[in-house]
Amino acid sequence: MARSSLTWRSALYLAVSLAFGLGWFVVLVVGLALSIATAIIWVGIPLLALLMIAWRFGAMLERGLVRAAFGVAIPSPYRRLAPGRNPLAKLKSMAADPATWKDLLYLGLLFPVALVEFVVSAVVWGTTGTLLFMPVITAFDGGVEVSFGFISYWAGNPVTALPVSVGGLVFLVLAMYTTRVMAIGHASLARLLLGQSSSQAENRQLRERTAHLQASRARGVDAAEFERRRIERDLHDGAQQRLLAVAMDIGRARAKLDDDPEGARALIEQAHSGTKEAISELRDLARGIYPAILTDRGLDPALSGLAGRAPVPVEVDVDLPERPPAAVESIAYFIVAESLANIAKYARATRASVRVVREDAWVVVEVIDNGVGGAVARRNGGLSGLADRAATIDGMLIVDSPPGGPTIIRADLPCTW
Repeated sequence: MARSSLTWRSALYLAVSLAFGLGWFVVLVVGLALSIATAIIWVGIPLLALLMIAWRFGAMLERGLVRAAFGVAIPSPYRRLAPGRNPLAKLKSMAADPATWKDLLYLGLLFPVALVEFVVSAVVWGTTGTLLFMPVITAFDGGVEVSFGFISYWAGNPVTALPVSVGGLVFLVLAMYTTRVMAIGHASLARLLLGQSSSQAENRQLRERTAHLQASRARGVDAAEFERRRIERDLHDGAQQRLLAVAMDIGRARAKLDDDPEGARALIEQAHSGTKEAISELRDLARGIYPAILTDRGLDPALSGLAGRAPVPVEVDVDLPERPPAAVESIAYFIVAESLANIAKYARATRASVRVVREDAWVVVEVIDNGVGGAVARRNGGLSGLADRAATIDGMLIVDSPPGGPTIIRADLPCTW
């Protein structure tokens, strides 16, 4: 506790807050009295408006001081001011904001609260300082009698005052704990009066949640559109070209069937070979969309199949007490598939490992390789697409790939969303 800067920052704030409290107490008492007294001749109304702006500014300053002293961040509780440049409308919206009057209450209570804190701080820290420096005091002022209730001790010189200094260390601990308790109490009061109400906090959380869901939905749409373009490209460049070549070979074989049976037979064989290649490409494409083994048998066999086709040895460890939702299984599968594909293309690794475990309400997927590292989730890249997939169910993907390796790709996927 003694090494924590929070203790000493809190002690400094509690020592000087009395001046702030006294200053605001005088300003508010005098300002409100003048405003109310002169309101009958309309002078008090603009004076009250200026005072209201002043105490709102003082509350903003106090939020900054509380954050600097106690490390407590208090979000702004104010409602939006009236749009436009009409100052009267803005003042009216300030006056209608409950946070404005809570600011006034806090600044009005600041002086008595700070007075109590100052007195307690002065007593505990004054006593602590006196006891700690008792050898110095006796060296200049002669003997001093120290009394604690019914116990009295005569410190006649610096040597006999040393036990008193040891007792001062006990008071030092007491003073630090007292300071921390008062700091917690002051921060709680500030959070109550200067912070957001429970409805405001709920609305803020709802807005943040809505913004997060909108971003996740947008990323999911982008990921689906990227996947659609990939499938179209693979169909156009792969199976479609194969089937077109098969159709041409069959057409040429039919033309040669009567005149050149051997040539027709060769073309039919070529068409048959092309058909098998097209079927293989379509099977791979279907596996890339959603593999049947994943639906039938779950993640462990599906990931083992991926590992068996990888060009490097891959250790697979799947520990799931029950099957997660289909969306989670699908995203986990494609994260591993893309990661293993990247390992084969870029990592120059000699081994890799895949781990899938359940941690509370999350399915954690980790793919690790001993390659050269340097993997980055670039925009519109494969890893970025995986992050977008995970975001569609409020999951997250982290890539840790320093130059020289190892590369760790971790995805946390919620089982409920």
